[in-house]
Amino acid sequence: MALLSREIDVAIVGAGLSGLSAARALAATGVDVAVLEARDRVGGRTLSRKVGRDVLDLGGQWIGPTQDHVARLAEELGVHTFPQYAHGRRLIMRGGEVASYRGFLPKVPVLDRAEAVLRIAQLERLARQIALDAPGRHRKATIWDRMTVADYVGSIRRAGARDLLTIATEMVFAAEPHEISFLYFLYYLRAGGGLIKLTEVRGGAQERRFVEGAQALSIRMARDLGAAVHLDVAIGAIEQDGRGVTLRTSRGPVRARYAIVAIPPALSARVDLGAARTAARARVERDMPMGSVIKCLATYPRPFWRDAGLSGEAITSDGVVRATFDDSSHDGRQAALVAFVIGDAARRWSRQPAEARRAAVLADLVRLFGPAAGHPDQYVDQDWLAEPYSGGCYVGVMAPGVLAEHAAALREPAGRIHFAGTESATAWVGYFDGAISAGQRAAAELLERIRG
Repeated sequence: MALLSREIDVAIVGAGLSGLSAARALAATGVDVAVLEARDRVGGRTLSRKVGRDVLDLGGQWIGPTQDHVARLAEELGVHTFPQYAHGRRLIMRGGEVASYRGFLPKVPVLDRAEAVLRIAQLERLARQIALDAPGRHRKATIWDRMTVADYVGSIRRAGARDLLTIATEMVFAAEPHEISFLYFLYYLRAGGGLIKLTEVRGGAQERRFVEGAQALSIRMARDLGAAVHLDVAIGAIEQDGRGVTLRTSRGPVRARYAIVAIPPALSARVDLGAARTAARARVERDMPMGSVIKCLATYPRPFWRDAGLSGEAITSDGVVRATFDDSSHDGRQAALVAFVIGDAARRWSRQPAEARRAAVLADLVRLFGPAAGHPDQYVDQDWLAEPYSGGCYVGVMAPGVLAEHAAALREPAGRIHFAGTESATAWVGYFDGAISAGQRAAAELLERIRG
């Protein structure tokens, strides 16, 4: 039996925040939609699970100021937020030594710190010059797009300043500096309000968490859409003719007037679009691979780091873990730390046995927080590189030589096929807010065509 026995108005590929937001916006106007998801769940790069006594996020989890689309959606759906714990001193592990600090910048030698301050100010200034709707318009766009972030970091004289910017880059993108176009780096900073906002808790992108877990946003949207959401449906091709599109799926063909592809470019590359795929679109899909991250959660009987006056935040230039945060429950019933294995380290440890990875992560937590960190009640990690329908996390990362000429290809329709996903946003790219706004933008594009 065919998946759908009738032709629908819009078929949407991907049941993450972007695809579901598009479906929600279209369905609210009476448009007949179907959301097709290859996984056995909704939520895309969000994944919330019960770990111990609390629901914890194994995927994206934070919301911050000016992320108005996701804040509004959470309020409409009745998903609540609470402040990320950030009281006390932070830690940095560098050169085998652990030091604590307060404020934004860690303790590094005075001259290193001074250069870091100057470089951050420079990056904030340069990012403000990038036009989000046309990043290639800047007079230095071509030069910056040929550069990598590693090229920029290499121009920094002081080792401490280089280390701090490298750690910040890895944490924001889940990628190595040499993999990222410097123009894309500046564009991404502009889209999220700057480097400080992207890396901070108070007033920054990590300011609040979701009580019910971030996946609750998608679960509740899918619940409201009901039978319009179809799981375990992989898409192999989308064919077009003068009347509509035919999606070739693992459960038979689906016929629609239009389609929205709401998955990352690296995944949409696997879908055969035939002649509709432009050279620019193909270039973006080829040169925008996913970031690499393994997210690790450890729960404990009590938040012993708080007892020691620590916030749970740490960054490292050594070992396996690149950064940590307090991940305790909103009501204080469960203490937890979350640790991130990023970039090259994630690719290396993705191939290792789970027990070896657990031991390596806990060893780093012990170095940071002391012996108690080595004895969690529970430990779980999510290797996003091993997810076949994600291919990595958090976001597609653009290589050099693409953005200056091909930025528009992220959003340009291909005939009757429109594109969403956080990578196609022009504000808060890579974040929940960007995913939601991109889905709503694609829905608005199609509403105009349907009504026209």
